[in-house]
Amino acid sequence: MIQRFGSNERMSEAVVHNGTVYLAGQVAGDTAQDAQGQTRQVLESIDRLLAEAGSDRTRILRAEIFLADIGHFADMNKEWDVWVPAGATPARATLQAQLYHPDVLVEIVVTAAL
Repeated sequence: MIQRFGSNERMSEAVVHNGTVYLAGQVAGDTAQDAQGQTRQVLESIDRLLAEAGSDRTRILRAEIFLADIGHFADMNKEWDVWVPAGATPARATLQAQLYHPDVLVEIVVTAAL
């Protein structure tokens, strides 16, 4: 069985299949904030979506973090390091990428277990 959350004609915010939650890339709603503020918003969205799907941040298996400028790495990590649970750090990749809009500084994709 496949469950979809927050679906529209283009995509789903989250998909659950075979005990795994796949989240779409999450970006900040308020792109006027700096990279740290945008990261905080993204992590709040991830928490909300994981809870809706029946999981939480302690069950994240993998995270892919896309930064518009790798110079934002330290600011992003200020939020990440406080948010990620000790002893439950996921496999992670962080890279610089051209994101869909110039005001978007951070996009995060996670995969988690139920």
